[in-house]
Amino acid sequence: MAWVVLFVSAALETVWATALGASNGFTELRPTLLFAVTIAVSLVAFAYVLKHIPISTAYAVWTGTGAALTVLWGMATGAEPVTVLRLVFIAGIVGCVVGLKLLPARPPAPRA
Repeated sequence: MAWVVLFVSAALETVWATALGASNGFTELRPTLLFAVTIAVSLVAFAYVLKHIPISTAYAVWTGTGAALTVLWGMATGAEPVTVLRLVFIAGIVGCVVGLKLLPARPPAPRA
């Protein structure tokens, strides 16, 4: 469950980052309100995640996923160009996130 919440929180990071950019320095009401609500929900969800997943893994996954989704959103909306290198680097971020998910939470105990 914590991993699902982590990815939802990361998706909300994309929403609040995009809303922050659209708020025009907090002068536009709707994006400012969307930013305030989504950052609060995202951080509360992330705090829940930290009870179940180590901070080093959770934070790397949260920021990596949020960054990748934000760039993908920028490309999907035409705000950023779609290039092969961008896609390669986003795939690298996704690969690292998957790798962190696949690692065991704790290293195996040494054998006596």
